[in-house]
Amino acid sequence: MLKLNAGLCVRSLSVESQCNKCELVCPTQAIVVAGNPLPAINFSECVNCGACAGVCPSEALELEEFSATNFFFDFIEDSENLLSCRKNLPCIAALSVEHIISMAVLKNEIIFDMGYCDTCEIASTCKPQIEANYEEASYLLEAMENDATIKLEDVKYENESQKPTERRDFLSAFNLKTVAKVKKGFEDEVQKASDELTEHTLQKRDIALLKKKTIPAKRKIFYTAIKRVGKPSVFHTVDANELSFTSQKIMNQEACTACQMCYRVCPTGALTSDLKNSKIDFDPFLCIKCHICHDVCEPDAIRLSNAYNVKEFFEPEVVNLISFNVKRCDECNMFFSSNNIDEKLCRRCQIEEDEARSLWGIKS
Repeated sequence: MLKLNAGLCVRSLSVESQCNKCELVCPTQAIVVAGNPLPAINFSECVNCGACAGVCPSEALELEEFSATNFFFDFIEDSENLLSCRKNLPCIAALSVEHIISMAVLKNEIIFDMGYCDTCEIASTCKPQIEANYEEASYLLEAMENDATIKLEDVKYENESQKPTERRDFLSAFNLKTVAKVKKGFEDEVQKASDELTEHTLQKRDIALLKKKTIPAKRKIFYTAIKRVGKPSVFHTVDANELSFTSQKIMNQEACTACQMCYRVCPTGALTSDLKNSKIDFDPFLCIKCHICHDVCEPDAIRLSNAYNVKEFFEPEVVNLISFNVKRCDECNMFFSSNNIDEKLCRRCQIEEDEARSLWGIKS
């Protein structure tokens, strides 16, 4: 069963969020984002490929019987270097680029078994995603001057003890391996049998989780793996458009209104300020490129840089995007941050002032 942790989904942070990566990669259109605050799932259509979990920037989606984090550690300890949907995971698309690079640098070589992709019923979106992950990971490994290699081969791995004839049969067998409670399994099967979208809402536990700044496990794995390899002779700059999981940002200081929204909604704490709200700092180490800060920025002041320096992988550094003047509001006497030296009122009092002028018919 596919599970959504609503408290981790970036769409729960703001109605302005445009994130729909899970919907785009789903091969059976089992996930619907349009018109829903959170992803809705049709479990009867879901084939448990895990591709949605692989592209989710905040790890809000996961399969009950497959954890990419647990798989990473098991795979690293294994002497084999083959990744196959018929051997050790539901689909190679279930792994993120961070997992792939981490496994590659620690194993020196990994092989993607692409032998079944051409005839696979979910290849329409999963195969392009696997190939995109392969290209991105290979591109970054080259920029990092790392000798690790990733290969795409038509291995067509077969397990002599178990040769499933169809993908759904295989996934069913894969998921039932560790079913411990019959009741839970029965309830899941009932939910799968219902050909309806299951909508998700925020519960109290989810709201508490929203207030926390959570770093995904795959990011921790990635940087732990990177620390174990040598630094490149030169820190190369790469095309930021080729990176799916992190970014470097620039700030249009004239457009920024010091509204505080960007760093308040940031799910990992990549964007931060101080107690006085006198600045905005950015840590690429923590950025998951979820785009939520851009989605909530009304003046479009915060933007993605077109370049990314791989130095951030090895020597991450917090950069200051903008600093503000801290003033005391003439109306409420509270401190506020401002990017305009002529401002006398805080945002709340300015809104009240504008509304009052409008009500009284006074022109500014």
